Amino acid sequence: MVAGMRGFGFPLVLAVPFGVAFGAPALFWPVLGVAGAAALGFLALRHTTGFCVGWLLIAGCSLEMTLNDLVDPAAFQTTIAVVKAAEIGLAALAGVRWGGRLDPANPAWAFVAMGAAGLAHGLYPGLTMGDSLRSVAGSVAPFAFCFVRVPERWADAMLRAVRWCPVVAVAGGGVLAAAGVRPLFIDSGGLRLAGLGHPAFLASVCLTGIYAPLIRLYRHGRARELGFLAVNFLILVLTGARAPLFYAVAVTGSTLAFVASPVVPGRWRAMLLLAGAALVPPLILLAVSGDLSSVRVFALLGTDAANLSGRDYLWPMFEAVTGGSPWFGWGVGAGNVIVPPDSPIARLLHTWAAHNEYLRIEVEGGQLGRVLLIVMFAVWIWLRTLPLAVAERRIMRLVFLALAAHAVTDNVLISTPACVLLAFAAAVFEGRPSR
Repeated sequence: MVAGMRGFGFPLVLAVPFGVAFGAPALFWPVLGVAGAAALGFLALRHTTGFCVGWLLIAGCSLEMTLNDLVDPAAFQTTIAVVKAAEIGLAALAGVRWGGRLDPANPAWAFVAMGAAGLAHGLYPGLTMGDSLRSVAGSVAPFAFCFVRVPERWADAMLRAVRWCPVVAVAGGGVLAAAGVRPLFIDSGGLRLAGLGHPAFLASVCLTGIYAPLIRLYRHGRARELGFLAVNFLILVLTGARAPLFYAVAVTGSTLAFVASPVVPGRWRAMLLLAGAALVPPLILLAVSGDLSSVRVFALLGTDAANLSGRDYLWPMFEAVTGGSPWFGWGVGAGNVIVPPDSPIARLLHTWAAHNEYLRIEVEGGQLGRVLLIVMFAVWIWLRTLPLAVAERRIMRLVFLALAAHAVTDNVLISTPACVLLAFAAAVFEGRPSR
């Protein structure tokens, strides 16, 4: 009987608001919204993997930047909130369908603890309780899929989709550029590929887009993964983001040099390393000569490699705040109100974020919160990688070591690319038995 009703569930849900329209017309639109959400949830429950893949591709495009430019600056935060809320909702549906896990060492619990401590201690002036609670939810959201016992088919679909995220973002940006709506490249100390978002966000997505084919190469030994590695490395170079490029090279190079695999022979790895090394001298010569000076990463390498892109102006403002509450911080979300969005520095740098996760966490959770988060991250990565195959275990630990270093100069835990990275991690952790 239940199986027979499934075919009627979707049209019945949509029929409700039209019935309401006759009895209470004022309630038509609210009921239609609820009915639409219910219908969407019904479809997502039946086609969870497909919806998760679609969400991942959207998150990887960083559409908040496009909507910020084309619609309204207020759309930036709204879009991020919608993307993160969608992840939480999909993870909840996936948990209903496949089962959940407590995951007691997950770093998300550290954000919950910091949020509670901030509310008990007192929030930074200008930060409301509602804003802090929303920031806690936003900080927890990227870890959502790590609390679900996802099946291998979901994990494999997500790993395959991650490889396409940078390509889809650039292709979408190319369509808008061809239509004259939004440029594909921006000039910021040199040309930078933006795709549908911002070069820094695209670069972070490229990192995960490089890690995924690396894992799949070591898992299956398929040469097609080298194509994704090459394309996503090219996109990463064109974004002009130096730190992500360095960590991508470090993780990929260390993996090929030191991580053995029965499906990736040593001669393959040696050839790939030699091919990569052969590209370095001509690129250095071109950068020094100025022939590649229009591309930002080469422009900075050739002129001012130590340039911090304005971070050295932002950091003192956050450091000054930490002294007021060194142990417990000022509550999760305080990092968003330290630098006023209309201040000269924010207008000059087009950002008011700390661009240093350790500093942001110290502001929001104090020394105790920062230590708690670091320790939980270390324990979590250690425990969740233990069941993996040896090669995958080593790659994932390299990935998170790179993330820990990258956190010194970027917001690697609160942006939408963090959702992509941690969804990728959930796919690796859950989708493959040990061997």
